Amino acid sequence: MGAFDEREREFEARFKHDQELQFKAKARRNRLLGLWAAARMGLDKEAAQAYAKEIVDAAFQGGDRRVVEKVCADLNAKGQSCTPAQLQFELTHFADTAKQQIMRESGAIRRRPGEGRDPLISRSGGCTVDPGLRRE
Repeated sequence: MGAFDEREREFEARFKHDQELQFKAKARRNRLLGLWAAARMGLDKEAAQAYAKEIVDAAFQGGDRRVVEKVCADLNAKGQSCTPAQLQFELTHFADTAKQQIMRESGAIRRRPGEGRDPLISRSGGCTVDPGLRRE
């Protein structure tokens, strides 16, 4: 019985940890979306941070659907074109980014020497490169 109880506790601890990571990643994703939308709306840094927090809070009021509706309405009100499909695409993109950031911060992923320091990649104004395509 002792081994079974230990395995059960380990499983519960792993499940709890996974749920916490998913929550953090989703909140980070929404924050990144809020910052992206704030930049498109021309908000200054302080206003952009406040707007990103609003987007994170909107997820608690109605999930992804509420986030998409709010961001799209806000962008359209500022004269920026926006569709729910575009925002879903951005959510997917920011979800990947958020997961990578959270994993790095938790120590689960470590950068390789020199990764992210290539001026053609990191300072090119938005150029993204598949991390699997590294120069050796």
